[in-house]
Amino acid sequence: MNNLGLYLASVLIWGSTWLAITFQLVRVPAEVSVAYRFALASAILFAWCGLKRLRLRYSWREHGGFALQGALLFGLNYVLVYLAEEQISSGLVALIFSLMVFTNIAFARLFFGTPIRRATLVGALLGFGGVVLVLLPELGHETGRGNTVVGAVFAIVSTVSASLGNIAAARNQHRGLPVIQANAFGMLYGAGLVGFYALVRGRPLVFEATPAYVGSLIYLALFGSVIAFGAYLTLVGRIGAARAGYISAAVPIVAIMLSTAFEGLRWHATTFSGVALSVAGTVLVLRGKTAAAKPAAITAPAAASSE
Repeated sequence: MNNLGLYLASVLIWGSTWLAITFQLVRVPAEVSVAYRFALASAILFAWCGLKRLRLRYSWREHGGFALQGALLFGLNYVLVYLAEEQISSGLVALIFSLMVFTNIAFARLFFGTPIRRATLVGALLGFGGVVLVLLPELGHETGRGNTVVGAVFAIVSTVSASLGNIAAARNQHRGLPVIQANAFGMLYGAGLVGFYALVRGRPLVFEATPAYVGSLIYLALFGSVIAFGAYLTLVGRIGAARAGYISAAVPIVAIMLSTAFEGLRWHATTFSGVALSVAGTVLVLRGKTAAAKPAAITAPAAASSE
């Protein structure tokens, strides 16, 4: 799949997961749902690895990289997203998560010395501004499910965790670790760590055998976790975490479209303006031949890793 295909797959699938997560927030604790989700996703990936006879033996150091990726990207990140959606609307969580555009750029600069291209920064600003315009009319119509400040803090910290997870994934790819196996082990470690945390906190390991819960769990595990993460992390390896992270600015647009279709969201003048800005930002950030050369975010650590 080319870069545009990877980009569209990630955006369309993840744009629908914000709605799917709401079906998980019933009687099963958030931590337990996250553990179920990534345990199932990991099992699917390991089955695929077995079918294709892919390599599954790695060193302890490589497993450390898998565990770090899993803890940040598949563990802490998603527990906080679920907790945030228990407090505030999924649209507001999606808006806050768009800040990953900036945190990815900042962390790529901090850890890898990746230059911040003007086109990337301007495109990210346009995309984020577009998301703000789309969601602005809805900010005054909260669901009242919980504490808005607590939910916003959860969403902000989850964004930072996801961005650091992107950096860990980029380092794993730089070390030659394949995406599928890295995701399989990362999701396994993430599910295990979250499950252990749930047990320590005394969360009941219950399961809701309803069509809504089971269906959303399968969708989130197979499409939202296996397929979308595979597409996204492949894109990270090709164009770098900073530019790939722009996906987080476009995902809320899909979420808004689904909300229009299934939740009766009303469009305003700012909605149309926001979509136009987001599209302009996408073209600006992704223009050019991104696959022709290795991204700085992947090649920069070479000197350090060889010491």
